[in-house]
Amino acid sequence: MANCTNCAAPLPPGSIRCEYCGSRNDIDLKGINYYTTNEPESERICPRCNIRLRTIDLKLEGKFLVERCDQCLGLFFDTGELEALLQATVTNVFAIDRSRLDAAVAAKLGDDYGVTYIKCPVCTKVMNRVNFGVRSGVIVDRCKAHGVWLDGGELRRLSEWMKAGGKLLDQERQDELKRAEAEQEREQRKARAQSAAAGDYSDYPGYGTYGGHDDDLFELIKKAVQFFTR
Repeated sequence: MANCTNCAAPLPPGSIRCEYCGSRNDIDLKGINYYTTNEPESERICPRCNIRLRTIDLKLEGKFLVERCDQCLGLFFDTGELEALLQATVTNVFAIDRSRLDAAVAAKLGDDYGVTYIKCPVCTKVMNRVNFGVRSGVIVDRCKAHGVWLDGGELRRLSEWMKAGGKLLDQERQDELKRAEAEQEREQRKARAQSAAAGDYSDYPGYGTYGGHDDDLFELIKKAVQFFTR
């Protein structure tokens, strides 16, 4: 069990706030990598506290800069940085531990903010709330143009998700979707071929808008039918 860095009291499971002294504990980055302050402040503003973020260097395989809020301990990652950090710090995971994933999802952090939409620290446009991966249980705030915001404690949860095989499960689901889409496309091509064989060409794109002779169109479709059914 983790302990408060201020009073050493045990922290509640899944929480970054000490019940005894009220301090918030930056336990996400400890154990992932030693970090140092690279610059006192960045130009980016914390979407929760409205103060300047501090740039820190995680020193992951060289320089790895992210922004952190000293007050709420939120983190902002430029596009691709969060995925790169998780990939580099959680290794040797070869199986999906579904019971561990269930436990990780069940151990939700205390909700300090509720369902709120916050602004990107870079462009100040409202970010989208999206679920990170399959069964991570973590709703991140994402700006399509600039990156991802994590509230305090969410990086640790994503790390636990990775260790339980969450990334493998996510890839498995993506592969299933691709197979389903490919199967659907095959069925559609088969249906079009069967319709054409029966003399019905209405399922083919462009039917009714062809500007040439009908005989030429039918000849092209016949060739397509032969290709799809061979």
